[in-house]
Amino acid sequence: MVRKQHLEFTTEFKYLGHMINNTQLDDADINREIKNLFYRCNVLTRRFYSSSVSVKRVLFKSFCLCMYDVALWTNFTVKSYKRMKACYMKCLKIFFGYSRSYSVTTMLSEIDIPDLALQLIILNVFLNNSLCGVVILSYDSL
Repeated sequence: MVRKQHLEFTTEFKYLGHMINNTQLDDADINREIKNLFYRCNVLTRRFYSSSVSVKRVLFKSFCLCMYDVALWTNFTVKSYKRMKACYMKCLKIFFGYSRSYSVTTMLSEIDIPDLALQLIILNVFLNNSLCGVVILSYDSL
């Protein structure tokens, strides 16, 4: 009670687009990012189905890889990471028109997009360095 008013408590809330909860895990935010990635991928797939691979690559990097809060992910379960990785690979296969059984390694080399682990490292380094004012190479040069 503060100034004769009862304070309302919640177990989870969104602050600046990042999900914060009382368990101090980032699983809720990862689940939010999974939903957003599926949504963006489905929108792009419907609108740009017949586009070339180079156009799709630029679209995917621009709209699906804008995960700005991944630098805040420090405490999450292996299950959440595996779900995010499966979502990422599924979105790549759907958007670029590969079958479910197609080799992931071959697909990533053909479309020239890094896997999720490398993508998260790139985003973390970029975000941490840009917060410190350090200039690094562009994404395409990595």
